[in-house]
Amino acid sequence: MDRFSWCSGLLDIDETLVIPQRGVRLSDGEDKGKFDSGTLLLTTHRLIWRDQKNHDFCIAVPLSQIVFSEEQAGGIGKSAKIVVHLHPPSPNKEPGPYQTSRYSYVKLSFREHGQIEFNRRLSEELTQKRWERASPSIQMSRGPQTKTGRIKAVGIVGIERKLEEKRKETDKNISEAFEDLSKLMDKAKEMVELSRSIANKIKDKQGDITEDETIKFKSYLLSMGIANPVTRETYGSGTHYHMQLAKQLATMLQAPLEERGGIMSLTEVYCLVNRARGMELLSPEDLVNACKMFESLKLPLRLRIFDSGVMVIEHQSHNEEEMVASALETVSERGSLTSEEFSKIVGMSVLLAKERLLLAENMGHLCRDDSVEGLRFYPNLFLTQS
Repeated sequence: MDRFSWCSGLLDIDETLVIPQRGVRLSDGEDKGKFDSGTLLLTTHRLIWRDQKNHDFCIAVPLSQIVFSEEQAGGIGKSAKIVVHLHPPSPNKEPGPYQTSRYSYVKLSFREHGQIEFNRRLSEELTQKRWERASPSIQMSRGPQTKTGRIKAVGIVGIERKLEEKRKETDKNISEAFEDLSKLMDKAKEMVELSRSIANKIKDKQGDITEDETIKFKSYLLSMGIANPVTRETYGSGTHYHMQLAKQLATMLQAPLEERGGIMSLTEVYCLVNRARGMELLSPEDLVNACKMFESLKLPLRLRIFDSGVMVIEHQSHNEEEMVASALETVSERGSLTSEEFSKIVGMSVLLAKERLLLAENMGHLCRDDSVEGLRFYPNLFLTQS
């Protein structure tokens, strides 16, 4: 922690914000200090931590001071962490909260997830070293040099260099070990494409295949699920997570919506999505927040809330007047219908069937008979006969 110095939190002219993350605790090695809950900002030049309650309490460390970072998995009651290994403090360092520290690393505890994406972006910045391109780099003295110009691997710096070399070697071994797994994943992508093409053939040649075979094969396709679901661990817990989730939902729901006439209740969507996501289940709150972003992201779907409070997902091209005209025609052909009877005819849930009939009633095309036998809808003869 003695590598951190006080700062205003404002970015320099040649500095760019890379990724923010809320709910991060900063610890000096194994010691938990007063930096309990704050916002962590990664820029092209620095790693900035700002207290969420007191915004004037802000500290930063230059990225040039970071040797490498590594993830540390969480557990029951423990948050996932990123361990950031640091170079020795520079002699001309600005004052900060700690004058000395017995640790050469800090721990970042992610209470609201997002550590995977943050560590990936941090590693990218450390590799690209964009702070050197924007302004002259400040060379730090890391120890005496030999005649050949090589720095002697002594003390803490030597240990850290050996750790870095060991990490690179481990990464290389892991890459080789999982080479076959990568090939398997490539095959899996081919299988997904194959399943889509077969599904399209089933749709085109429905009459040549029995209904039982079609249902069986569709269950196989559904069980394959989403190959790479959006999770909080990958994208954090803020707006960015809901934006990515909204994009994935818009892609996934296209085909089911077309099969159901361009509209589905949010309950149906919730069940369908969670079945496809497997173990990465989605909460109702996250689903609603993601669906609310459809229109702002200019996606082809939208969330609609009826007067009764029923929430549905529908295509942007969904024509309300056509749906009402179709409902009026169906009711007129049979004289009268209940919502249950109408749902069987048009092939949708009773809840959506009732909402469509109520919508037609509000527009004056239908009228109701509410009796002990239930709610029944009739054509509005005042409108049709006149």
